[in-house]
Amino acid sequence: MKKGRGRPSVRGKISLREFASCVKGYGWQTLFAPVFVVCEVFLEVFIPRVMTLLIDEGVSVGNTDAVLKYGGLMLALALLALIAGALSARLAAVATMGFARNLRKKLFDKIQDFSFGNIDKFSTGSLITRLTTDVNFIRNAFMMLIRVGFRAPVMFVMSIALALDINTRLAMIFVAIAPVMALAMLAIGAIAFPLFGKMFRKFDSMNARLQENLIGIRVVKAFVREDHETEAFRKAADDVRNTQVKAEKLIVYGQPFMQFAMYGCMVAVVWFGGNMIINSAGGMTIGGLNAFISYINQILMSLLMVAMIFVNLVISSASLARCSEVLLEKPEITDEDADADLTVADGSVKFDNVCFGYGKDGKAVLDGINLEIPSGSVLGIVGGTGSAKSTLVQLIPRLYDVTSGSVKVGGEDVRNYKIRTLRDSVAMVLQQNVLFSGSIRDNLKWGNDHATDEEIEEAAKNAEAHKFVTSFSEGYDTDLGQGGVNVSGGQKQRLCIARAMLKKPKIMILDDSTSAVDTATDAAIRKAFAETLKGMTVIIIAQRISSVKHADKIIVMEDGKIAASGTHEELYANSPVYREVCDSQAGGVKDE
Repeated sequence: MKKGRGRPSVRGKISLREFASCVKGYGWQTLFAPVFVVCEVFLEVFIPRVMTLLIDEGVSVGNTDAVLKYGGLMLALALLALIAGALSARLAAVATMGFARNLRKKLFDKIQDFSFGNIDKFSTGSLITRLTTDVNFIRNAFMMLIRVGFRAPVMFVMSIALALDINTRLAMIFVAIAPVMALAMLAIGAIAFPLFGKMFRKFDSMNARLQENLIGIRVVKAFVREDHETEAFRKAADDVRNTQVKAEKLIVYGQPFMQFAMYGCMVAVVWFGGNMIINSAGGMTIGGLNAFISYINQILMSLLMVAMIFVNLVISSASLARCSEVLLEKPEITDEDADADLTVADGSVKFDNVCFGYGKDGKAVLDGINLEIPSGSVLGIVGGTGSAKSTLVQLIPRLYDVTSGSVKVGGEDVRNYKIRTLRDSVAMVLQQNVLFSGSIRDNLKWGNDHATDEEIEEAAKNAEAHKFVTSFSEGYDTDLGQGGVNVSGGQKQRLCIARAMLKKPKIMILDDSTSAVDTATDAAIRKAFAETLKGMTVIIIAQRISSVKHADKIIVMEDGKIAASGTHEELYANSPVYREVCDSQAGGVKDE
């Protein structure tokens, strides 16, 4: 995969509309979670007020009836607040989990629409981080918003109002300290945001390293490179830790400042309020001071909650930007203007002066390709590494789009077809043989989800896979494990070929897909193509001349151009490059 071209920026535009749509299906939970939070706060802020009456009218004068009356009222308010809080927590949990589920699905669906060019802009590790870590940060911020985001301002306003009602002069202590705390939070957030962006990029690198190691674990063990990989991963993990410490250290430094301001305010209230009681000034009572301290505590706690929201927003803003990059990425290949009624008439392919380069400013990989492949014919493609053989065939099903010129399938430009219509008519067996978790039967049904057992077995026989599949105790129901770890490389190739055959396409592309099988099996597979798949256009990319020598036409690729074309005999006679390849392979000269 080509990495680094058009690398997305962490400071991408944030599409709030895209994120808001992820609430769909959980709207009433999102709406009522804040409602119950507000109910909880209303009940909580009146408890200190009732406590004032309990102390002043009950405890201070020894009135037992007042103590029981107001004590019972406090218990009832606390119980109702508990119920409201539990309902809010439950609804918020359902809403945020549903939101995260919808967001992951939206991101995953968008990635499925990407062309190869779009995917090239993101590393696999980065996309995994966005679908997991970033979504979790956004979910946490959403949870904070619909719970604490409503709790903090309502508690702040009501506590201030009730504190001012008790003693206006004493409330001025808080009014003086609040702006200082707010400015400190803003300064910390402005400095921390870019550090969190850097932290997520380190997460991307660590995940990419981990994925690479797990996929290639057999190679790691074969070359005894465990120590090297362990050290590389340790370095990646240390990079994440170091950047995370730098980012969160600023947030941590802010907490002692907030605590200092909070307790300083409490001390000032107790000092001045106590003097008011002693001097009988300002109408302050013991119960009133106790309630005032409770309200000041609620006010400062609401500010701490705002600080928590702010921290989560700072962290999640980087995650929002990174997920937005995926959601706002426009697929390079679309079929919006395609003819929905157009079908692929046959398997003919025509390249008309095709040029192609990766990226907008990429160097031309294919240059001036002109090639006609009649329907039902077999085309062989040979060439050295880097000669753009695979790139050429990937233009047929529009995995990439040409930079200039055109590719026609069935007499029509591939851009005129709906993508599904075109790709349903083309089957590809790539160099990397990819199988998925599940049974052999499930994997083969990727070619045709409605295939019968007879059709599955026929395709497996044509691909020389039936014999080894039936040797397993569970046959076609054998679980392949993740990535097909339970079968060999050659068996993987044959299963991938069977999967493609089951699709019954008009065009079959085999990209060096028999390199891991022996020559006898390769010959048997080619025989099946000739006998049972007549009328299908077959394009074979191969390193072995024996795999393509019987093709109707062979082209030799060199530096993104067609260096020579013809039959095996014509090329051996007229192409020095082809002749050299033939002679270098066992049996080349003998066969000739």
